[in-house]
Amino acid sequence: MKKAIITVVGKDTVGIIARVCTYLAENKVNILDISQTIVQDYFNMMMIVDISNMTGQYGDMVNDLEKLGQEIGVSVKCQKEEIFDQMHRI
Repeated sequence: MKKAIITVVGKDTVGIIARVCTYLAENKVNILDISQTIVQDYFNMMMIVDISNMTGQYGDMVNDLEKLGQEIGVSVKCQKEEIFDQMHRI
């Protein structure tokens, strides 16, 4: 299984989760775990996704999610699990 970590941060608005999840579903990216919070009108979401059956290229998904984030006024970042793990080692 190939995993990636997706983070979404920004001012809370209607439809953030729906837009991100719709994109993922359309591209056969399975959500394995999801956590989201809202603190004083700021939205924060972290997802662990399975990209094993993803249609298209990983780099295209990263770019598409960044563009989607710009459209809805949030920052969307995606990293492969192994890179995320290495960056957050103590």
